[in-house]
Amino acid sequence: MSVDVEDSGIHQDIDTPADLRLTPSGKYSKTAQIEPSAADNAHPVDEGELPMSVAQRVFHGNFGRVALLNMNKPLVMHTHSECHVLVKVAGDDTFFNVRGRQVPLTDRNVVLVNAWEPHYFDYQAGAGNTLILALYIEPAWLATAQQSLALSSRPDFFAQSSMELNTQNRNLADRLIAEMHSPGLVPQERIEFYLFDFLIQLIEDSSQWRHLCRMGVRTINDYRDARVRKGTDYLLNHLDDPAPIDNAAKSCGLSRAHFYSLFRKDTGMTPNLLLNAARMRRAFSWLDSERSGTLGLLSESLGFSEQGHFTRFFKHHIGASPSQYQRVVDSYPHS
Repeated sequence: MSVDVEDSGIHQDIDTPADLRLTPSGKYSKTAQIEPSAADNAHPVDEGELPMSVAQRVFHGNFGRVALLNMNKPLVMHTHSECHVLVKVAGDDTFFNVRGRQVPLTDRNVVLVNAWEPHYFDYQAGAGNTLILALYIEPAWLATAQQSLALSSRPDFFAQSSMELNTQNRNLADRLIAEMHSPGLVPQERIEFYLFDFLIQLIEDSSQWRHLCRMGVRTINDYRDARVRKGTDYLLNHLDDPAPIDNAAKSCGLSRAHFYSLFRKDTGMTPNLLLNAARMRRAFSWLDSERSGTLGLLSESLGFSEQGHFTRFFKHHIGASPSQYQRVVDSYPHS
């Protein structure tokens, strides 16, 4: 298994998850051969003393995912193909880190993350829990309402990483939050209506999609280097490969170092982030629909030698364990 390691601001690959620990900043570092840093000592996190972060409810459908997350632990840096909106519901004010910049999440300030934009939950030591409405919005679903909104798949769709909610936007968000607390299965049409109502107002206030339309820009996949596209295709189609980065580089005739550098220059992220996003996407799909298979089989299909490694990987990306997540997800038909 390959994961990203933050070392003096540079992402590296290491292949031994047993040698990793999660730092308070939400990144992995090696436990062996490295003494605790001053920053780690300044922000101690004892996972045994904190209650577990949990997913309280998740809706999953053509729109993407709408999740109510009770968070009190940092997450690793990650990315995903959907644009991402984070709204505080209750609890302490907190922070996310988006491309190296700390962004506050408060009652009035929402966090906006573009598709494929590296980010993580930047939990502050000593803070309490924060209940968060997390929206992961599929560009294809937005495009069904207006084709130009397919541009939400671009890494520059949101012009900034945060915005202040006005009273109307806050009320629209609260209406969606109320549905998350409703007992029983909420009709899909109602979820999509409230979700789109909130999003379209948010997009009008915070996105530069109209400017992008006038410029005639394309989606991100249209302008990647051909070698990066080929390597990306390999990664996405070989999630069970025990050496995915090495073999992706070979598939496009590059050394590992050259492929890594070219990929990062062309996409703004590392191959590991793309690979981990694809693993999480498949895991969400499996947990959403599969009720008879085992987590062990899912782990193997994603390239993990042990189920425990996959469980830690999943928790470090969303906060909840796979089994806990599966218990609270409501699935709607996908077309």
